[in-house]
Amino acid sequence: MLPLLLLAACQSGSGTTAELTGLATGGVAGAATANPAIGYAVAIGTAAGADAALKWYGRSRQHSEQQAIADVAAALATGDAAPWRVRHLIPYGNEHGQVRVVRVIDTPLVQCREIVFSVEDAPTPPAWYATSICRADSGWHWALAEPAVERWGYLQQAIP
Repeated sequence: MLPLLLLAACQSGSGTTAELTGLATGGVAGAATANPAIGYAVAIGTAAGADAALKWYGRSRQHSEQQAIADVAAALATGDAAPWRVRHLIPYGNEHGQVRVVRVIDTPLVQCREIVFSVEDAPTPPAWYATSICRADSGWHWALAEPAVERWGYLQQAIP
């Protein structure tokens, strides 16, 4: 399972990795049982399981990064900036950058903050993004579920 998780960091698509895993296990199962139907069933089941595991792992990494940004922004006042950083268990894609609170939205129902944050990937200049975080009983959390940008598959807006 660990090799599958390591491959999850590759953004070439979890489908390809899952299909190759399913093909390999299905081939072994079919050859071991001399029954192609069993091999096919094992291949389909393995591919589905591997695809689900890779997607779950990708979402957990994405959530860790978003929560690291929200945690830093929660302590800032409007106009303040601070560095953010995330360290993953598998040390691939440990990102960092700056976060700044642009506006506080305080209503009787909810308190939210609009923030901008950078993701620094040397040697290229940092990419900047905008999103919102809101306070819940358990702390500050990422608020936007479906704006549009490619960083997290449509989970915040890019700043032109």
